[in-house]
Amino acid sequence: MLLQIKQILFIALISLMACCSIMFLVWLWAKKIKNAGVVDVFWALNFPVITVITFFLSEGFETRKILICAAFLVAELRLGLHLWQRVIGHIDEEEGRYQQLRKEWGEKADRNLFIFFQFQAISNVILAIPFFIIAANPSTKIHLLEYIGLAIWLVGFVGEMIADRQLAAFKKDPENKGKVCDTGMWYYSRHPNYFFEWLTWMAYFIFALASPWGILAVISPAIILYLLTKVTGVPNNEEQNLRSKPEAYKKYQQTTSSFFPWRKKLKVIS
Repeated sequence: MLLQIKQILFIALISLMACCSIMFLVWLWAKKIKNAGVVDVFWALNFPVITVITFFLSEGFETRKILICAAFLVAELRLGLHLWQRVIGHIDEEEGRYQQLRKEWGEKADRNLFIFFQFQAISNVILAIPFFIIAANPSTKIHLLEYIGLAIWLVGFVGEMIADRQLAAFKKDPENKGKVCDTGMWYYSRHPNYFFEWLTWMAYFIFALASPWGILAVISPAIILYLLTKVTGVPNNEEQNLRSKPEAYKKYQQTTSSFFPWRKKLKVIS
């Protein structure tokens, strides 16, 4: 057990060094192009880096490592590429939330963004705790909880992919300009993409419960849920939508669940 803990700490340290270095380079690029939104792309792409480091340096059961690392790699590469298309496709136009931060920070914007980028790197490693734990598990038996975790992961992965595609298709239609996407999965939740993203992290936690110290993996879905619902996800997105289409979005808020998919509310207060 002591050897496993040392192994986990060593891999976490290597991963932290790699992520911080990447985010430093990304900060330099963001400073040059004046678009801090690229941090979102590389926050997602840092996870595949951690996955590769964990796979090759951990000494757990090979089959288990392949299962969890493949799931993590596929999910985060998809998210990273999705964000790449969204951000890099509009590289000359910084997202509103980062423009707002620049206004609030003024002359300290570059310094504060550097700190912010490094905190993103640290969050990468903290959120990867389930994978460090799972990959260090030497047991040669795949537990029922691990199969359940993979099943939940599949639901989350497919759900998030569908939600992202539905929103992208809605935005591409010029007739929808100024309107709110409330079809498909967006009929049941104002942020189904965030919900399914969180669900994949719950799946990793459930998968980790079959490993020694697996309960510690609860930190990942807990942090993700807090960030998505209270910090960077839902709040920022809601503020942006209320600025761009206030009346339509207010009605959408009154009838549709914020995060967890649920049936519509019947009454709309005008």
